[in-house]
Amino acid sequence: MSILILGLLIFLGVHSVRIVAEAWRKARIAQMGEKGWKGAYSIASIVGLALVIWGYGIARHEPHALWTRPVWVPHLAGLLTLAAFILFAAAYVPGNHFKAWVRHPMALSVTLWALAHLLANGTLHAVVLFGAFLVWGLVDFAAARRRDRVEGVVYPGGSLSRDVIPVVMGAVAWGVFAFYLHARWIGVSPMG
Repeated sequence: MSILILGLLIFLGVHSVRIVAEAWRKARIAQMGEKGWKGAYSIASIVGLALVIWGYGIARHEPHALWTRPVWVPHLAGLLTLAAFILFAAAYVPGNHFKAWVRHPMALSVTLWALAHLLANGTLHAVVLFGAFLVWGLVDFAAARRRDRVEGVVYPGGSLSRDVIPVVMGAVAWGVFAFYLHARWIGVSPMG
C-alpha cells in the first residue's frame, strides 16, 4: 500500500500545484521556461502514475474488503463513467455547451470517474485510490471555478452542433473501454 500512496502523493501533488501554489508555479515557469516546466511536470506525473499502477497491482493481491457492493452499483457506475468520458472529451472540443455550463469538464470528469469506481469497489486499496482522486477532483473543480471568478473568466456559449462531437467521442471511447479494454488492461469486466 505504501507504493500506491507514494504514487498518489507524487501524481496528485504535481497536479495540485496550481491549486495550492500558483505563485510558486508561475515563478518556476518563469525560471525554467514553459517547455522546461512542462517537461519536469510530465516526468513527475509519469513517475507518480507508474507508482500508482504498480502499488495498486501489488495491493490487489491481498485485498482487505470493507463492503460488498449492491447488485445495482455496476449499472450506476456505467452511467457515471459514460458521463465522465463525455465530459473528458468536452474538455478538448471548443464551443460546446458542456464547457460553457460546467466550465471545467475535465475536473468534473475525474470526479465522476472516481465516484463510480469508489462505489463499485469495496476494498481498502480501491478506497485509497479512488477516494484520493474523488477528493482531488472536487478540490480542483472548486479551485478552478474560484480562480475563474477572481480572474473574471467568461466561457462562451456552446452550440448544439459542437455538443455532438464530445458525446459521440465520449460514448465510443467509453464503449470500447467498458466492453473491451477494461477487462484486458485491468483484469475486470465492468459490464459482466
